[in-house]
Amino acid sequence: MGILTMKFGGSTVGTTTALPQVVSIILQEFERWEHLIIVVSALDGVTDALIEAAHLAQLGNRRGYRRIVATIRTRHLALVEQLPLKEEERSALKADIDHLLFDMLDVCQTLSEPSSVNLPVAEYIDAIISTGERLSARVIAALLRQNGVRGVALDAFDLIITDDVFGNANPNVARTRERVQANLMPLLERNLVPVITGFIGSTLSGKPTTLGRGGSDFTASLLAVCTESSELWIWADVDGMMSADPREIDDAHVIDELSYTEVAELTYFGARILHTRMVAPLREQNIPLCVKNVFKPQRVGTRIHTNAPDFPPQIKAITSSQSIGLTSTQNADMNELLNVVNQSLLQTIGSKPDVLMTAQSPHARFLCFVVPTSAGPDALRNISMGLEKSLVDNDLTWTIAPVTIITAIGTRLNDSPRLMGEVLVALDDIPVLAISQGATHSSLSLVVAPHDADRALRRIHNIIQRQKVKAHQ
Repeated sequence: MGILTMKFGGSTVGTTTALPQVVSIILQEFERWEHLIIVVSALDGVTDALIEAAHLAQLGNRRGYRRIVATIRTRHLALVEQLPLKEEERSALKADIDHLLFDMLDVCQTLSEPSSVNLPVAEYIDAIISTGERLSARVIAALLRQNGVRGVALDAFDLIITDDVFGNANPNVARTRERVQANLMPLLERNLVPVITGFIGSTLSGKPTTLGRGGSDFTASLLAVCTESSELWIWADVDGMMSADPREIDDAHVIDELSYTEVAELTYFGARILHTRMVAPLREQNIPLCVKNVFKPQRVGTRIHTNAPDFPPQIKAITSSQSIGLTSTQNADMNELLNVVNQSLLQTIGSKPDVLMTAQSPHARFLCFVVPTSAGPDALRNISMGLEKSLVDNDLTWTIAPVTIITAIGTRLNDSPRLMGEVLVALDDIPVLAISQGATHSSLSLVVAPHDADRALRRIHNIIQRQKVKAHQ
């Protein structure tokens, strides 16, 4: 049946309950497909811990980063102790874990030295935070070997070639394809099952890089494209792509099918289950993507592909994302502000904003932008602080305030002004600071104050629920 690429997230590989399920899925698909490629994330929470360790190393807090590394070591060794491995395999795995962590401690030590102010700090941080995936890949490869499958852990340093934007690197697909042909395809031809580290890559000169938060999805997408995989499956701890975040909306439901365009909008505007940049490579090569629940593998999940049914105009999902709004009551120069915003974000998160929303009148100006989920949990606070400083430095009179972008995503929204009107009517007494229809006609975004976001989400999701009921009548 060709090549199947599967990616397992951190919540699916981090416990003795989840790991047997992961192995069972791999064993089952190993019998069905000609070749398998496995991509794994770090254990849940490990990347955040490594980021903290890197920051403590920068501060020269040796006790702090050593404590974190000791905790990570204890967690992995405890997991290995509970797994059904032969003693020889268990000992070798423990030795691998210690070797990786000792190497990482050396990097932390270098970063903590007073002379590190002259070092390229971002390179060292990427070398530190890439360790989590390297650990989990070795655990899963060992489990596969224990179950009669020739699993081999493979660091993506040897496969994914990127630029030198450390922390949020951009892949060089042509060079990556060359590395995949040289280093990965021969393993498949020998009927090995590579267990590949997500999230990480390297520059042409071999310096470790990372692909941004959630970058393991992006790794899986790139490998699926470069190996011409038949399909890519993302295994998570939810049943598929949901009509809303189930932590925010109790009656959120699984969406059976989505187009590439719809899922790209979903990921960009706040759906955290998939990485924003993973969709485009799959769409270009027309590789179907499935999102499935590792704990309920019999369920179909969500299928994403080009030939999604041509539904009538409808809203399929609703997302929210925290953002920053800038307001001026003067006839301020928007171009000057845009330059400040672009430069500030470039310095803070390594990229300019992809989506801007503006509203203008003779006596007022408003601007906000989407903060990508891949920028990390501290991005919003760091961007706000950076912008405040930049506005003062450039003597610009703009007020900064938190806002929430609520985005309705669906099919052919431009063909149904009545449906868009229904959204506005549902908001009723909730003030809308700005409104924008996406260029793909698959999204309608509204900016509201954070304290109004929950009410706005629920009211628009009620429209989705009414559509669902009507479709089944």
